[in-house]
This record gives sequence, structure tokens and C-alpha cells, in this order.
Amino acid sequence: MPDADDLVLRDLLVAHAEEAGAMALDFARRGFKSWTKAHASPVTEADIAIDRFLKQRLMAARPDFGWLSEETADDPSRLSRREVFIVDPIDGTRAFAGGLPDWTISIGIVRDGRPVAAALAEPEANRVFAAALGHGATVNGRRIVSSSRAEVHGARMAGPMAMLERSHRQGAVLLPKIHSLALRMAKVANGEVDASFAGGQSHDWDLAAADLLVHEAGASLTGFDGSVPVYNRPKPTHFPLVCAGSGLHRQLLDERR
Repeated sequence: MPDADDLVLRDLLVAHAEEAGAMALDFARRGFKSWTKAHASPVTEADIAIDRFLKQRLMAARPDFGWLSEETADDPSRLSRREVFIVDPIDGTRAFAGGLPDWTISIGIVRDGRPVAAALAEPEANRVFAAALGHGATVNGRRIVSSSRAEVHGARMAGPMAMLERSHRQGAVLLPKIHSLALRMAKVANGEVDASFAGGQSHDWDLAAADLLVHEAGASLTGFDGSVPVYNRPKPTHFPLVCAGSGLHRQLLDERR
């Protein structure tokens, strides 16, 4: 049964995603410092400021929740919490730092390893995706559903080139790179993309919010063995994933087994 409190949590996330999006746009206008961290991954002043803002506000609202974010040192106490905020203050930092539009602010809440509330702000497009478990998915309040396409030929696909080659040979249309992995999946939820792929080593903060959007819009996000991602584990990374509407998803899994 859907939980009414998950709607409250969704609205909490939406409000803060919108405010964080405004902060990010302000940084983009004013300029910001950037540097690299581990594995030559970029980070900016905006990532850090938004992370601090979201942690302060969200943990004040739900102090009994755990916290996991790309820009916060991991606190193992999250593993003992039933509910956890999972946040990427800017997903697609390379795009943000490079003045490109395809970056997002991703906020999810996971309960017992699976997402129950989500907000994904796409500030440059002035839209916010949102979902609560059992209550559907929306963008700017409008209900969204995934594509019903079931054939690879003509399907619009996004992801690492190595994962797209087989489908491309069957006539799939390969889309330009979408820097935010969360947005890549959210576009499947909204029917803008028919299938998206994620290579290995994606993280909880890349996926948790988008995962709920996808499933609430009638699509699927799984590993190639058909298993759904489990979140808030000691090592918050994932194997390669495929995301698509139900008919196309089944076909893509069958082809790769």
C-alpha cells in the first residue's frame, strides 16, 4: 500500500531541489572556482555549497534519517538507518562547469534499500521531476509515463558507446551524450528516450532518485540479470544497468543474456 508520508517526503525534496537549483544557476551566472578530486573527477564551489545547504535543511527536517552524498565524507552510521537521504548536489559537474545544460540536482530517500521519494531538478530546463512510491511520477506536476516502444529498430538510446553498439547495428538511434546519469534515466521515465544504459561503477547518488522516477513511470531499471539496484550498502556502487520501458527492457535483457 502507498504510504501517505512518502508524499510529504516527496514534497520536502521538491522544495529543496528547487531552491538548490536556483543556487546553482546563481553560481553559473556569477562564476565559481573548480578543482579536481579523486580519480580526476571535477568539483566546484557550487557542488560544495549546495551539498551543505541540502544536508543542513534535510537533516533538520528528518534528523533520524541517514545521509549519503557524493560531496560528504561517508558516515558508516547510515548503514544502521532504515531511511537515508541519497544526494548528488550536482550530477553532471563536467557539464555544469563547462556551461552545458544537462546537469541536475538529484535527491532521493531510500527505505530498506529501495527509493520511496525523489526529486530531480533540471534547472536549465526549468523543470523538476518528482515521485513517491506508489503515487506515480511527474515533471512540474504533470504525470509522466515511459515509452511503449518494444522494438530496438528506431529506438532512441543513450549511454556508453560500448553498450550501444549492438543496438545500433539493429537500427537504434544513438542520442548525444547526456552528462547527468540521473537525467539520462529520467528522460526514459518521461518518454524522451526509449532506453538508457549505465556502465559499471555508477553510485547510489547517481541513481536513487532516477530509479524511483523510472519505475513510477512504468519503466524498469535493472542489471542485466534483471535484478533491481539495492541502495545504502557499505560500498554504494553498481554493476552495469539498463533502463527502458517494459517491452523494450525485456528485449534488451534477452539479447544480452
